Amino acid sequence: MKKALQLASVASMIDQFNMENIELMQSLGLSVDVVADFTNPGTITRERADKLKSRLERNGIRVFDVAIPRSLNPVRIASAYRRIKRLIKREDYSLIHCHSPIGGAICRLAASGYRRRGLKVVYTAHGFHFYTGAPLKNWLIFYPIEKALSRVTDVLITINNEDYDRAKKKFKAKNTIYVPGVGIDTNNFAHNDKDEVLCKEFGLSPDDTVALSVGELNSNKNHEMVIRALSIMKQNGSLPDRFFYFIIGKGEKEKELNILVRERGVSDIVRIVGFRSDVKDFYAAADFFIFPSYREGLSVALMEAMASGLPVACSRIRGNTDLVDKEGGVFFDPADVDSIVDGISAILAMDRSRAGEHNLLKIKEFDTSIVRSRIKEVYSSLI
Repeated sequence: MKKALQLASVASMIDQFNMENIELMQSLGLSVDVVADFTNPGTITRERADKLKSRLERNGIRVFDVAIPRSLNPVRIASAYRRIKRLIKREDYSLIHCHSPIGGAICRLAASGYRRRGLKVVYTAHGFHFYTGAPLKNWLIFYPIEKALSRVTDVLITINNEDYDRAKKKFKAKNTIYVPGVGIDTNNFAHNDKDEVLCKEFGLSPDDTVALSVGELNSNKNHEMVIRALSIMKQNGSLPDRFFYFIIGKGEKEKELNILVRERGVSDIVRIVGFRSDVKDFYAAADFFIFPSYREGLSVALMEAMASGLPVACSRIRGNTDLVDKEGGVFFDPADVDSIVDGISAILAMDRSRAGEHNLLKIKEFDTSIVRSRIKEVYSSLI
């Protein structure tokens, strides 16, 4: 039986984005291994990572817990490279699908010498670190790395139009394709009245106005600017009488954001609730979605919000502009608090029901069935 490998920097990326890919590989008769950091699993809890590992192993998938760095740490990069190269040499894979900028770079470099014996390498760019408006250092560091490694990539998958256009024109992968994200089961979400459990837990009532953000608590996700914007709106009286903003996620900025909430006097309206396994209930209970990231590839959280029938106020960046249009929401400048205030004000004033219905229709273009079909074509062409 031929062997295949799925590799990502952290277990959360396997859990949230790649279970479909693993199932596809198995359906094509491949024996599948998984490499990721399960000890520091990313945006999921260690308990969830342990359950994920057990689930994979029950399905006949071997799991290798490798500390793949998410920053440019030479010592950790070298250690991960050696482990992955030994694994590739020992297991004689026919197909590798790798993800995440540093993990993908390490894997492709380690695999490069084995492509002569038939190994095929697929890399999904979940949003290049270099993009229109990106910091110069991103271009100086990541652009030349990605360009060089494209030469040892059989299929380069991009998930937004800006990345696809750039990779197609500038890079040298054997094949560069566009796939509409990692896919979302559009039938798995619903927009309902305020969830009874959430009402009891947080003291909500059906007539409250609820805004929601979902994302890791880090600098890129930019929750800080929304908190500042809501502080301004509370002070000038432009928020509804009973307005609440929920942030779901965990990360390094949690303590800092909670301090900011208190300092800005919005503890009564802002709730940072950490990781939740019932995130779909929050989507269903919300009235609109706020997404203030500085950088995205093609956000699953944003797709989930749209599939839940929510209008969106989001940053005008690559990826977001692939998903949202003026019929389904409003854009703002993520670095400008006044622009965010204007965006939230606009979505409060708009016909949110009509915008949500529009998003329900638009997101069907990104359904799992479409993505699954494209990825299956890629795998089938390489084995």
